[in-house]
Amino acid sequence: MRLKYTIFSLLAILIWAGNTVVSKMAAGAIEPAAIAFDRWLLAALLLTPFLLRPVWRNRAAIRPHLAKLAVLSLLGMVLYQSLAYFAAETTSATNMGIIASLMPLLTIVLASLLLREPPTLGTVAGGLLSLLGLMLLIGKGQPAQLFTHGIGPGDGLMLLATLAYAGYGVLLRKWPMPIPTWHMLYVQICCAVLLLLPAYWLAPASPITAANLPLVLYAGIAASIVSAFLWIEGIGGLGAARASMFMNLMPVFTALIAVLLLAETLHGYHWLGGGITLFGVLLAQTLKRPLWRRSIAAPLPPVE
Repeated sequence: MRLKYTIFSLLAILIWAGNTVVSKMAAGAIEPAAIAFDRWLLAALLLTPFLLRPVWRNRAAIRPHLAKLAVLSLLGMVLYQSLAYFAAETTSATNMGIIASLMPLLTIVLASLLLREPPTLGTVAGGLLSLLGLMLLIGKGQPAQLFTHGIGPGDGLMLLATLAYAGYGVLLRKWPMPIPTWHMLYVQICCAVLLLLPAYWLAPASPITAANLPLVLYAGIAASIVSAFLWIEGIGGLGAARASMFMNLMPVFTALIAVLLLAETLHGYHWLGGGITLFGVLLAQTLKRPLWRRSIAAPLPPVE
């Protein structure tokens, strides 16, 4: 049974890695605002026949948490993916995957700030290593270039997108809600459609074509629904901590898919910067000894 849930988790990561490459393929094929809106609209339409009635019956439990669900939707579905689509116009899928691998580390850092969790030895050591790896990656092997040329727009946008999703993960822990997971997901998707509608209207017209339809279908079905099901099942069978470790494979999968489908070239700075970044993230996840103990008498509620 554990093997099944391991496969589910790996498939979810593989689909998300593929979606990073799809984001790159969408650059020039469809407006970022259009694919961001179309994918969540498609997901909402497909889930509505199965979830509208159960969610409506559960509206009394959902209503008090609507504002929080809207904020979660803004961070995890609107900002993260929209910024990723814009980032894909000026950076490579490989860079996007490596930068996105910072998500577990950024989540730990934000948790220290927002959940009053003391920083760990791994957070500090891993954070410094990941920063060095990121500087090598973005500076194309010459970190000093960052001080003269700055961060490229695509890399900067992807970093902001990753920070937004890390905030999503922390707030999801900070705001536990007595709502079934699929109900929460459906409400967030509906909120994303509403939040993305103004940008969709204001953006240049970008109709669905034979060239971009497969990209929208992949983003709206595989990356929005199938991966969510697989990830939820994987967490249910393995536990959140063990399943989250598979996130470290996403930059590897992304780079492999980008090489195969986009003919992207892996340079030495990708291997060096990506490897150092990934090692830093692993340190943050494994070295959990706090640098200091809380001086608060009453312990905080456990966070799952």
